[in-house]
Amino acid sequence: MKIITCFNDIQHDLLIWFSDNGRLRIPWKLKSDGSRPETGEVLSPYGIWIAEVMLQQTQLKVVLRYWHKWMMSFPNLVSLTEADEQEVLLVWQGLGYYSRAKRLHQSSKLLVNLIGEVNSSDFSFWPVELDQWMALPGIGRSTAGSIISSAFDLPLPILDGNVKRILSRLVASNKSTKKNTKRLWRLSEQLVPKDNPRDFNQALMDLGALVCTVKNPKCSFCPIRNCCLAFLKYDPIDFPKKDMKKVIPVQEIGIALIFNNDDEILIDQRLEKDSMGGMWEFPGGKKESYECIEKTIKREIMEEIGIDIKVGEKLISFEHSYSHKKLYFTVHLCEFLSGKPRPLASQKLLWIDPSRLLEFPFPAANTKIISTLFKYLGIEKEKL
Repeated sequence: MKIITCFNDIQHDLLIWFSDNGRLRIPWKLKSDGSRPETGEVLSPYGIWIAEVMLQQTQLKVVLRYWHKWMMSFPNLVSLTEADEQEVLLVWQGLGYYSRAKRLHQSSKLLVNLIGEVNSSDFSFWPVELDQWMALPGIGRSTAGSIISSAFDLPLPILDGNVKRILSRLVASNKSTKKNTKRLWRLSEQLVPKDNPRDFNQALMDLGALVCTVKNPKCSFCPIRNCCLAFLKYDPIDFPKKDMKKVIPVQEIGIALIFNNDDEILIDQRLEKDSMGGMWEFPGGKKESYECIEKTIKREIMEEIGIDIKVGEKLISFEHSYSHKKLYFTVHLCEFLSGKPRPLASQKLLWIDPSRLLEFPFPAANTKIISTLFKYLGIEKEKL
């Protein structure tokens, strides 16, 4: 069986499945009155663009609450352009991959220049060409295709993780998705119908999220299983083929919560060029193999801030995983002894009352530290 002979069946059967089983109430895929759009009807490109960037490397169930929070803070393109970057990062806080938020902020200004501030609320002035969207920071072909097909119901293909998995199983590809990108893009291009591409692309993503899952795919519920070579001839769980896993390194990090005589705590702001630039954090650094964690903290604070501290009791230790590494944090309460604090490895230092910590955007790992510190100090988060 050749997959190309099944294209019409896949399009038809998948759209019927979607109408009965798909995620039909995704807020940015609805009209302002909460109803579903008609075929060819244009939806707000702004809300869809924000959602699609949030969905990069993040699951829908997580994105939903962040999207609502964002739209409350920045309900339209102009409000985003007028926002301060720190405001943007604070609203994004906890969603991870913070460069996405900064790129959205940068892109908002580019879009206003392209569309015009007066025209930004008129959907007909928004770009509908793939290269126009891909010219924005952080927008690749799949994200751009999803924005255009979702907002304007135009037949642009997508190739996110769910779609890669479905297509790899349909053709029972013996290559990993990384080594098979060109072929998968061709398949996606051939599959997307001219009529109702918005629902078809969403149906593909929903099928991957709900049925054609990474583990334990529910093949008996799949509407296109009779066109799937992996189902008919092999075991779908064996597809897509996997590259050899890389060993993820673990780094131990010592963190200092430094208090002065006024019971203020010291925080520093990351350099813009660094990972998560512009975010705030508690000072500290990587442990060397020859030293204990207390020595690490004392050394790092001298190197980063130029002050001497007394390392006190441990507050918390925990592991935090990223896509490419794992960090093991050990956090100690510390007392400022002497020296003049200077931002030797950051762009700014601040002494603040601990109750103000939630006013600043911190990376996700720091939220656990803040929560534990609040409990230690008797600060009730709900009353702040």
